[in-house]
Amino acid sequence: MASSCANGSVRRASRRLGQIYDEAFLACGLKATQYSLLSQIARSEQPKMRDLAQVLVMDLSALGHTLKPLVRDGLIALQVDESDRRSRRVLLTEAGQQKYAEARKISERVSQVFDKTFGVEETVKLREALDFIASEEFARSLLDELQSSET
Repeated sequence: MASSCANGSVRRASRRLGQIYDEAFLACGLKATQYSLLSQIARSEQPKMRDLAQVLVMDLSALGHTLKPLVRDGLIALQVDESDRRSRRVLLTEAGQQKYAEARKISERVSQVFDKTFGVEETVKLREALDFIASEEFARSLLDELQSSET
């Protein structure tokens, strides 16, 4: 039976996928959330923490908390930004680059199986829909509509 609440459905699906990805990443000692962070850091090339938090739709304190084990394990380093000393940049260390390369192979394998199981076209549509839902544009539109319907 389909849920009547989009939020509940997305959260359940997210938890299920998180469990599947966590199981897959056990082989390299990461959690799915940690891989996502390493992946975004690698793509962003030394992002500022604020920019990284924005892309990941997280607040700074939650990001800082999530980064601590990666710093502790020597996979990332936090460095004061040269142009704005109030900001810190997040960098992959050499060990982090190696761990990311190892985990990326696992992620690619899970993605292939996901595509095969869910369907390639459906997967593309799902990612597009979820990316839109995660966007500032969608959030602003939805919140504006909620506020205007209250008055």
